[in-house]
Amino acid sequence: MQDHLTVSNPELMALIYCRVSSSAQVLRGHGLDGQEARCREYAAAKGYKVEEVFLDDVSGGGDFMNRPGMKRLLAYMDDHPDTDYVVIFDDLKRFARDTEFHIRLRREMDLRRAKRECLNFNFEDSPEGEFIETILAAQGQLERQQNSRQVTQKMKARAKAGYWQFSPVLGYVYDDLPEHGKILVPNEPIAGIVKEALEGFAAGRLQSASEVARFLSAKPEIPKNKYGEYSAKQATDLLKRPHYAGYITIAKWNMHMVPAQHEALISYNTWEKIQERLAGNAKIQSRVDTSADFPMRGFVECSCCGNAMTAAWSKGRSRHYAYYVCQTRTCDLKGKSIRREKMEAEFEAFLQELQPSKALFQLAYVSFKEHWDRKMKQLGSGVEAAKAEVDKLARKAAALVDKIVDADDPEIASAFEMRLKEVSKQKALMTEKAKNQISPQGTFEEMYRTAMQFLASPWKIWASDQLEHKRMVLKLVFPERVQYCREMGYRTAGIALPFRVLAGLAPQNGGMVEPRGIEPLTSSLRTTRSPN
Repeated sequence: MQDHLTVSNPELMALIYCRVSSSAQVLRGHGLDGQEARCREYAAAKGYKVEEVFLDDVSGGGDFMNRPGMKRLLAYMDDHPDTDYVVIFDDLKRFARDTEFHIRLRREMDLRRAKRECLNFNFEDSPEGEFIETILAAQGQLERQQNSRQVTQKMKARAKAGYWQFSPVLGYVYDDLPEHGKILVPNEPIAGIVKEALEGFAAGRLQSASEVARFLSAKPEIPKNKYGEYSAKQATDLLKRPHYAGYITIAKWNMHMVPAQHEALISYNTWEKIQERLAGNAKIQSRVDTSADFPMRGFVECSCCGNAMTAAWSKGRSRHYAYYVCQTRTCDLKGKSIRREKMEAEFEAFLQELQPSKALFQLAYVSFKEHWDRKMKQLGSGVEAAKAEVDKLARKAAALVDKIVDADDPEIASAFEMRLKEVSKQKALMTEKAKNQISPQGTFEEMYRTAMQFLASPWKIWASDQLEHKRMVLKLVFPERVQYCREMGYRTAGIALPFRVLAGLAPQNGGMVEPRGIEPLTSSLRTTRSPN
C-alpha cells in the first residue's frame, strides 16, 4: 500500500518598513499611513501574513543604523532567527539613498536570510540584478546630493541678503511677510525681557553671564532647560549672538556680521560693549548668595587686606544680629565683625548728600544742551566718508572670501578666515556709525530726562525694597568697590563720571556734596581727607 504524503507550504511571514524624510511628504499624501496601506495591499495580493510594521521619520541620507525604525527591524529578525521573513518596501528609495549604505544594508538583510521585495522594483538574485540595483541606488544618491546642493545654494543666497534660516534665537519667531517671506520678528514679551538683559549687561547692572542667567531664570516667560533654569552657558551664548544687533554670522559659510533684514533689539554699539565686557573682568563680582538682607556684600572691601567682605546673621541670646565681616585667612581683621546697621547707615548718609540742588540742575541743563547742539551740527558731516569706508571694507571682505576658496593650505585659509571676521566687524561698526550720524536715538529732552532722574537722587532708588535697585545704585554710582575701615569708616571712594561732572559745575558755596570721600561726619572720630 502506497502512502500519500501531503507537504504543506506554510504561510510566508512579512515585515513592512516605511519611511518619510520630511513633514512635507505627509502633507502631500506620501506619509507613513499611505506607504503602510500600499504595502499591506501588496502583501495580501502575494498571500503574505504581515507580522510587524516598522516606521521611520528621519532623513534618508547617512547611515541606516541611525534610523530607529531600521534598527528595530534588524533586531526583530535577530530575535526570530528561525523565521525567514519577506521585508516589503514601498519604494527603492525607502531602502537607502546612499550607494555605500545600500550595499551594506543589503548585506545585513542577506545575513538574516531576509527576502527583499519592493512595490516598484524587482530584486533579482543575479549579477545583472545586483548591478541594476546598485545603479539605481547610485542614481538616488546623486539626486539627494544634487537636491542638497541646490538647497544650500538657495540658503546661502538668502543669507547674503540678510535672512536667518535656522532655528530662531530667543526673543524671535518666524513670520511670513509679503515683502520678505519667512523672516524673524520680535516675540513679545520675551523680546523685551531679552533686550532688558542685554542692555543691563552692557551698562553693568548685570555684572556677569551668571547674573544674566539668574535674571532670565526669574522670568516665567523665558523657556528653561530640564533643570528648570536658564543656564550660564545659555546666557553666554545669548550675549554673543549678533542677531540682537541686527547682524547674522554663519561661520561654516564664511559669512560674518552680514546686515540682517530682521528688526534689531539693541544697537551695534551696545552689542560691542557686551563683547568688550565678556572679554574683560567685572569690577563688582557677582555672588549667588547676595540677598536683600546684605545688599552691600561683595561691594565693600576690607581696608586691611583689600578683599571683599562677606556678611551673615549671628545668633544672640534673644534674637539674630546682622554683621559684615572679613574672612580672609591672612587678614589681621579676620572674623572681626561690623554691625550691619552701622555700615549701611553711614553709606546711606553719603547717598543722601550725593545729589545736586535745583539751581545746579538748571546749570547742568544749559551746559549739556549746548554740548548737544554742537554735536547735532556735526551730524551728517561724516556720512559720505563713512559710506566710502563701508564700500572699501566690503571689497576687502569679498577679496578675502576669494582667497579662502583658493587657499590650498588649511592654516592659510584659517588665517584668512580670522582676518575676514575682523573686516566684517569693522564694516558692521562703520555701517552703524553712519546710521547713527543720520538719525539720533532720541531728542535731547528724552535723553536728559532719563539720565537726570537717576542723578537727581540715587538715595530714592536705594531706599527701594528691591535688591536689584540697590545693586544698580552701587554699580552706577561707584566704578569700583569702596573700602571700609573699622576705626574710620568708609575710605575715600571714586564716584562715577556724571556725579563728578555735576560736582565740577557746582559753585564754591555748595549745591552738591564735594567728592571728598565718605568718612563719617562725627567729631569723636579722627578723619583724614584724601588729596583727590
